[in-house]
Amino acid sequence: MAGKKLSPNKALIIVAAVFLAAYFIPFDSPRIAGAVQEAFLMLGEYAREHVLLCLVPAMFIAGAITVFLNQQAVIRYLGPKAPKAVAYGVASVSGAILAVCSCTVLPLFKGIYKKGAGLGPAVSFLYSGPAINILAIVLSYKVFGWQIGLARMTGAVLFAVVIGVVMQLIFRKDDEERLTDERMFKYADDGESKTLGQMAVYMFSMIGILVFVNWADSKSGGAGFGGSAVWDFIHRWKYAITGVFALGLAYALIRWFKKDELKEWGSATRDFALQILPFLFFGVLAAGFLLGRPGHDALIPVDWVASLVGGNSILSNFIASIAGAFMYFATLTEVPILQGLLGAGMGQGPALALLLAGPSLSLPSIMVIGGELGVKKTAVYVLLVVILSTAAGWIFGVII
Repeated sequence: MAGKKLSPNKALIIVAAVFLAAYFIPFDSPRIAGAVQEAFLMLGEYAREHVLLCLVPAMFIAGAITVFLNQQAVIRYLGPKAPKAVAYGVASVSGAILAVCSCTVLPLFKGIYKKGAGLGPAVSFLYSGPAINILAIVLSYKVFGWQIGLARMTGAVLFAVVIGVVMQLIFRKDDEERLTDERMFKYADDGESKTLGQMAVYMFSMIGILVFVNWADSKSGGAGFGGSAVWDFIHRWKYAITGVFALGLAYALIRWFKKDELKEWGSATRDFALQILPFLFFGVLAAGFLLGRPGHDALIPVDWVASLVGGNSILSNFIASIAGAFMYFATLTEVPILQGLLGAGMGQGPALALLLAGPSLSLPSIMVIGGELGVKKTAVYVLLVVILSTAAGWIFGVII
């Protein structure tokens, strides 16, 4: 967490680890040198394509959730004692509407979690945002056939609920203690809360900016999609639509918010940036070093991965799930990546396993989740995603 100092022993361990890495890693090796280059190329690509238009709006939304959203409303609809159908329905649907990547969903997850959402619904939201992406599912249907498209949609919706429920059951005691400790909630609701209509305009304006400024055309997932008039029409006019939402946000800020409130919102957004960006940037560097950008080899060649995920054994599905969990997929990029792997001999079952594990997780997102939930809860979450994806892939491979 931001502001938390390392103990002298931990600081010494980090310094020693950096020294040993610098001493023993053969940086003059072509593969190591190429992996280092891929790490920084991936970081540069991530900064250009995802930070300004994806992460920055998401962090402002997360700051708004933390500062202005009524805490009792969050607890009522997403808390551990809320009706499960309501809590998981709201979490999965709201996550799916945003249709963001595994990193962009993180500030939003932290926002609702800090505001009082139960661990289960918050994790359901965390999984559903990247996994239940309507355009990505349609692309999967068009490019890979209706079987994979249907299996991906069914598996993603089911996993969002199952993973959340299991996490809530395992860590129920910890979650109840968290929600009864008032110190966990930094911002308290004051007596000058905005009306429902004002908050709706304010929040939906920011969500509209996030969704439409990042709207991709129907061909982004690969040449096999064939085009969609509605999606492409929105894509052609996405900046105009974004401008309308921006005007709505400007109106709300000018008319309904005081200077002190805006300052508090800015401070909350800054805190999210300080908590998330260091983990994300380091995670992107690590992912680039190990696996490289799509279509580029790094320390672990793509051919190695493809050779391990042929057929439909439990092991091949497990490897596909693990690879997907640690690779970074920007929104929709999993489709062309998977096309290449299928062309290299990947089985249908492992393909589904990667589609279910990949978009919802990545090495950068795992590091950020670990900073928020701790090692134990993060490990269980990752394990649940990998196990369920492996099982779904194997069952799908057997049926197909």
